[in-house]
Amino acid sequence: MPSLTRRTFLRFAARCGAAAAVAPALLTGCAARAAAGAAKRMNVLFFAVDDLKPLIGCFGDKTVRSPNIDRLASRGTVFARTYCQQAVCAPSRASIMSGCRPDTTRVWNLQTPLRKTMPNVLTLCQHFKANGYTSVSLGKIFHHYQKDDPVGWSEPPWRPTEGDWKGRGYLMPEAQAIAAKTDGGRGPAYECADVPDTAYPDGHVANRAVAALGRLKDKPFFLAVGFYKPHLPFNAPKKYWDMYPPESIDLADNPFKPKGAPDMAMTGWGELRNYPGMPKRGNLTEDQARTLIRGYKACVSYTDAQIGRVLDELDRLGLADRTVVVLWGDHGWHLGDHGLWCKHTNFESATRAPLVLASPTIAGGKTTQRLAEFVDIYPSTCDLAGLPVPDHCEGTSLAPLMREPNRPWKTAAFSQYPRGKAMGYSMRTDRYRFTRWQTRTGGVGVATELYDHQTDPEENVNLAALPEHKDLVARLAKQLDAGWKAAKPNT
Repeated sequence: MPSLTRRTFLRFAARCGAAAAVAPALLTGCAARAAAGAAKRMNVLFFAVDDLKPLIGCFGDKTVRSPNIDRLASRGTVFARTYCQQAVCAPSRASIMSGCRPDTTRVWNLQTPLRKTMPNVLTLCQHFKANGYTSVSLGKIFHHYQKDDPVGWSEPPWRPTEGDWKGRGYLMPEAQAIAAKTDGGRGPAYECADVPDTAYPDGHVANRAVAALGRLKDKPFFLAVGFYKPHLPFNAPKKYWDMYPPESIDLADNPFKPKGAPDMAMTGWGELRNYPGMPKRGNLTEDQARTLIRGYKACVSYTDAQIGRVLDELDRLGLADRTVVVLWGDHGWHLGDHGLWCKHTNFESATRAPLVLASPTIAGGKTTQRLAEFVDIYPSTCDLAGLPVPDHCEGTSLAPLMREPNRPWKTAAFSQYPRGKAMGYSMRTDRYRFTRWQTRTGGVGVATELYDHQTDPEENVNLAALPEHKDLVARLAKQLDAGWKAAKPNT
């Protein structure tokens, strides 16, 4: 809590019924009581994990070891069907931290900082800072950490300077040849080095977060901790790779374009192709695909271990009973399904992402299948911490679902992705994914997608052009046009 001025002392004294000429001892006593009250406010520990899809035990996956995220889920609520607003880092994070959707933030790419398009928006961290919290950013929270929100933090945001690629060990024999092709210091798309956790940046993020909890423990804090893995390159210490023997890795069972899908629904996964050793065109080999899936899983377990270290310190300091914990991955990730890698689509694999909310005042160990969106994170965090939700927020607090996971809720979640001169607007209802591609100027429709998750959960067949679904397409188009406001729940 900031140091108290004499005017603040007098205000506290007046509230205690003291005269203006109050004695210093009484002033000190009132200030101490005010500080004690502040210390009882609900803190926020805010985990962000880059490129993390719901490939986690508590989300139903049986192949990945994630004991620490699972432990957090046991004290909180798993939102099993949560959708990002756009499946790429900067727009997704701008939506989370502003509480607004991409067409409001006008952040649709990696180049545009939030404050350039919304200079006066009250961001989530700024809102907590304005309410007396020490607001701290460690690792990757916003995409542009020095430009997105310089006024939102109580101290300059910190990011590790340690390099990601160490060049000290690889998984496959051809790695040395790949390393010889490195460009500008970028190494291969994966690394398996027999090194400690602190050899890579996320180990340092965890160290910094543990230290921050120690120095912030006696004041209300909003501590945002952003981990970089499992973002490419898939670099993690060998012990995490060893958790996933090569023979245990299965390839996607639908490595093909959905039948009837328009070309603009697909992506060329240029992000992965930029790494040495990856094909500039065409498909990966099966060995490459298995290695990348193995590396992704190793990185999930590596980051899970770092999250565990921070949670352990929260418990050790006795802060867990007055700290709200939020954990999210900024979007999903393709692992060979539809022949795709990376994100950058409106498919379920790219738009669905993990969200766990835990509050010491709400019983945990729950999972809800109700639809949620990343714009809901801002109002939920405020609600759980006892702060008012600003009027500009375009989401809904999920706290009621934490208490009643099966209650009626919103009827749709909305995502979007730009593709050249077109924008694809995608709506996920309880049963369907409906996507309409239209010109960004004029809104002229150019392509439509419809996937029935009851019969086709992998989105392998686009039903939009089939005559028997004409009425359904018209109904879903009308619902998409009505937008997110019409889909909001009655809370």
